[in-house]
Amino acid sequence: MVDFHKSGGLIPAIVQDADTGQVLMLAWMNREAYEETLRTGRACYFSRSRNKLWRKGEESGHVQEVRAVYVDCDADTVLLKVKQVGGAACHEGYASCFFRQVQGDELKVVDERVFDPKQVYRK
Repeated sequence: MVDFHKSGGLIPAIVQDADTGQVLMLAWMNREAYEETLRTGRACYFSRSRNKLWRKGEESGHVQEVRAVYVDCDADTVLLKVKQVGGAACHEGYASCFFRQVQGDELKVVDERVFDPKQVYRK
């Protein structure tokens, strides 16, 4: 299956919309997050900044229902094809975390916000 040892215990998880193919985000998984994702059918990641499991949507309600899981040729990266509930994967309120495009020396926002993060994350 997946080789967590060669990557120091964390593997990249590329997340893609199952219907459109749009890349939504990149996150990290440890073995526990990977196994929970397979067991529950909902995306679970490992938060490096918080040093704990991060169940996508636990605060926002914008969960990711996993439709398929693929493993790359080196067995050290996974691709999750998901249904993004709520229409936004990004904590900044965009459908995708890749909402900015490099244009010359600048980053230009090229997508519309789906939700206002101040309304969703009221901590």
